[in-house]
Amino acid sequence: MSISTPGGPERRPTVVSTGKKPAAGRPASGAKAGSGKPAGSPRAGGKGPRKPVTPVKVSQGRAWGPIALFVAVGVLAAGIIGYGAWASFQGAKPWDKRANAIDGISNIRKSDPESLKYESHKSGPLTWNYSPPVGGVHNAAWQNCMGDVYDAPIANEHAVHSLEHGAVWITYRPDLPKDQVDKLAGKVRGVEKMLMSPYEGLDKPISLQAWGYQLKLDNADDSRIDEFIKDLRVNASAEGPTALCNTGITATGTTPRELQQQPPTQ
Repeated sequence: MSISTPGGPERRPTVVSTGKKPAAGRPASGAKAGSGKPAGSPRAGGKGPRKPVTPVKVSQGRAWGPIALFVAVGVLAAGIIGYGAWASFQGAKPWDKRANAIDGISNIRKSDPESLKYESHKSGPLTWNYSPPVGGVHNAAWQNCMGDVYDAPIANEHAVHSLEHGAVWITYRPDLPKDQVDKLAGKVRGVEKMLMSPYEGLDKPISLQAWGYQLKLDNADDSRIDEFIKDLRVNASAEGPTALCNTGITATGTTPRELQQQPPTQ
């Protein structure tokens, strides 16, 4: 209840507390608007209470690109490691087991060991069970096998002696295309314990010989040629790795040297 004082200047009415507390959620009497608002109070401008803002979830799909790259790199790494382990295992095998694993190779040491035996060197023309021969009896002189590429046939009697010393002898049909011949020559030229020559009557375009082993092929691009050379050159020697390949016969011709050097009969 407010009381005015008569005769005096106007004064602001005195607020007399009634002892009652303001209702919950309502500002106290005489409080200035905007001096403080409890939760849920009306917004300025007469708008209703502010509604809570619901967070917007942004859908983020998986980054498949990096995942695919990671998987590809992992697979590649696993492949390289696996191949390295396989190659290491293969390289650890004895040379004869690696040679026997070459597809299509003929192991005469196993199938016909008797054909490789001989008691001593023999002169003159000789015969063998295999063409080209892969071992057995031969002349005392060997064909030079220091990476020699012969452009004409050579005597079997000398070539077999080269095989005994650990050489790989590559033979080919005389009508083999030049590009094929050149590829073969590139594997032979300048490599010790290697020789190459044309050979009449082959049943395949190319035939590779080492002492007791033979591999016949259709073309010079066959990867088995490199396998044969790697596994059998030097290793297949019947006299050990120190047997010589130099100071041998360098002349071509299918007649053994001693007959070539004899004067013609009258």
